[in-house]
Amino acid sequence: MTVEIFNRQRTKKINARLLKQIVGDLFAELKIEKVALGIHLVAEPEMTRLNEKFLRHAGPTDVIAFDYTGGVGLASSLSHSKISNIGDRQDACPTVHSEIFVCVDEAVLQARKFGTGWQSEVVRYLVHGILHLLGFDDTSAGARRKMKREENRRLREIARRFPLSKL
Repeated sequence: MTVEIFNRQRTKKINARLLKQIVGDLFAELKIEKVALGIHLVAEPEMTRLNEKFLRHAGPTDVIAFDYTGGVGLASSLSHSKISNIGDRQDACPTVHSEIFVCVDEAVLQARKFGTGWQSEVVRYLVHGILHLLGFDDTSAGARRKMKREENRRLREIARRFPLSKL
């Protein structure tokens, strides 16, 4: 398992070691051993450029994931994905070869809005991106509810095992 963190934002100081442990633990829980993942923590201007270039949406978004497992391609954003559910996959040992871009500025804004910690929001975005990479879809209301339930469940489990405020 290879997880690399690239911190290109200055909004918040990030404990990269803890973040790596959290992501490693999540993949262990998901029983995914073949992982090559780059996590890019970015500021609003960079996320806006990515969102506009690859998703053709104005302004920033929370998270964008690129899935390179089957070749180069965009896997998801917070609200756009079209890949099959992991339960539908035939391979016995799923592989993740991807990059996830997380906008820390958006995490800070959303944390204020929802009364949570920005650290929890960053982890939520990573969980969301990883779920997209594993096939979860949020383009329809039903799929969005299913994905949100799984995202919340995974985040609760992570919060029980790790001190997110130390992120």
